[in-house]
Amino acid sequence: MTDTPDSLIPYDEIVQEALRAVVGRVLGQIADSGATLPGNHHFYITFKTAAPGVNIPQHLKERFPDEMTIVLQNKFWDLNVGEDQFSVGLSFNQMPAKLEIPFAAITAFVDPAVDFGLQFQATVADLAPEPHDEAENDSPDADGPPVITNEDGSNVVTIDFGRKK
Repeated sequence: MTDTPDSLIPYDEIVQEALRAVVGRVLGQIADSGATLPGNHHFYITFKTAAPGVNIPQHLKERFPDEMTIVLQNKFWDLNVGEDQFSVGLSFNQMPAKLEIPFAAITAFVDPAVDFGLQFQATVADLAPEPHDEAENDSPDADGPPVITNEDGSNVVTIDFGRKK
């Protein structure tokens, strides 16, 4: 058996960037439509809070030092989508907050209304996930984010490029 040489083309980075562009395009369409989600669509977005470019209130950084999941459903405002990041207003325990999140910081995007999800490798080197409380931003869905799995036949896309030894 022949060993496959390491690629000189960064396929994993290219695919990650392309899939994060899907998130940007979806959020951009929502922002362009006046920040109204069609039908039953709603999004769970998980991101690395310590990633470069993430700007969230200090009390949220303290509560979620590694990773945080937000819900975009009924109570959000000022959704602005740029080429490399988005910002949104959310309420946490009745306190409004503005969050700025680069697409590179996103580790998961889920739209449970249509059983669609994307998972990404963290682009911040060696940030292992730590246990954390759910975001609990004010949302009518008190059950929290769904567990992302593709064992049930859902449309979850997991990207995990490992090197052969």
